Amino acid sequence: HVAAYDTAIGAYLRAPGDLFPQTATLALHKVQDLRYGENPHQYGARYQEVGGRSWWDAMVQHSGKELSYLNLFDGEAAWRLVHELGELSDQPGHAVAVIVKHANPCGVALAPDITTAYQRAFACDPMSAFGGIVALNQPVTAGVATAVAANPIADVLIAPAYDQAALDHLGAKRRNMRVLEAPPPGLDRLMVRPVDGGLLVQEADRFLAGRHAWRVVTKTVPTPAQWSDAELAWRICARTTSNAIVLAAQGQAVGVGAGQQNRVDAARMAVTKAAGRAAGGAAASDAFFPFRDGLDAVVEGGVAVVIQPGRSVRDDEVIAAADEHGVAMVLTGERHFRH
Repeated sequence: HVAAYDTAIGAYLRAPGDLFPQTATLALHKVQDLRYGENPHQYGARYQEVGGRSWWDAMVQHSGKELSYLNLFDGEAAWRLVHELGELSDQPGHAVAVIVKHANPCGVALAPDITTAYQRAFACDPMSAFGGIVALNQPVTAGVATAVAANPIADVLIAPAYDQAALDHLGAKRRNMRVLEAPPPGLDRLMVRPVDGGLLVQEADRFLAGRHAWRVVTKTVPTPAQWSDAELAWRICARTTSNAIVLAAQGQAVGVGAGQQNRVDAARMAVTKAAGRAAGGAAASDAFFPFRDGLDAVVEGGVAVVIQPGRSVRDDEVIAAADEHGVAMVLTGERHFRH
């Protein structure tokens, strides 16, 4: 209790911009024992900052098994991404569906209605969606519930609200699936990782450079639809484990290459998964292309625009290659590695 009191007083006295004081005290209390951690031989629990409250504390679980460590970990990623994409400036009020597996998006789509958004997100990579986390930014109706239950089982479904008919259908057809009703997530200021003897602490990754700050550096300029696909692919890519390449077309992710040690393999993976569906769409890279080979690989997927941070010593060579292929290239000036 003394440590918690000291932490609260210190947070009150610290200037709002002082994220990294010379001395920091972290006070947590356990709110949930988990069946196990990432693997059955690991103990796991969820802790909460003393005096804090998260969307996990406010959510309601309507049905399904007890939440696991990985349900929480992947659910956090899915719920944050679906809200980030709901804020896309050129498509206000659109429905968004996100499917996450092993902390990476394997399905994302925007649509005029939430049922269509879910169906298009699932179509991105149906095999990877099995056992994944589904997050929706609009209430679940009986129609959405029918679509979810008709597909291979998801571990968790998260949405802002449910019709009673939807809950009844999911309870009958998907009794083990965790059905969560939740408020929007809060805004994290810091990200923390353990290292020997301490912690690595950094500011949370945010999109600082908006579309107004991006530069088209090729002879070809994106169309309005290609701009939309480029921004969608860019935001998904920033929340995908590096090295990452994401292909999107017509408001739908169609190929995700995640967690590769080189950018060419990530590009080839995304193109293979897209299977021709990226034609006329966009490719996003979370960091610059160090050589043209990564660009050549994504162009094989048929994309019309490539968005990337730039700032490589070989930018001129990569831009020339884009002109050679006749595709547009957008530089954001902002890298989004994720580990």
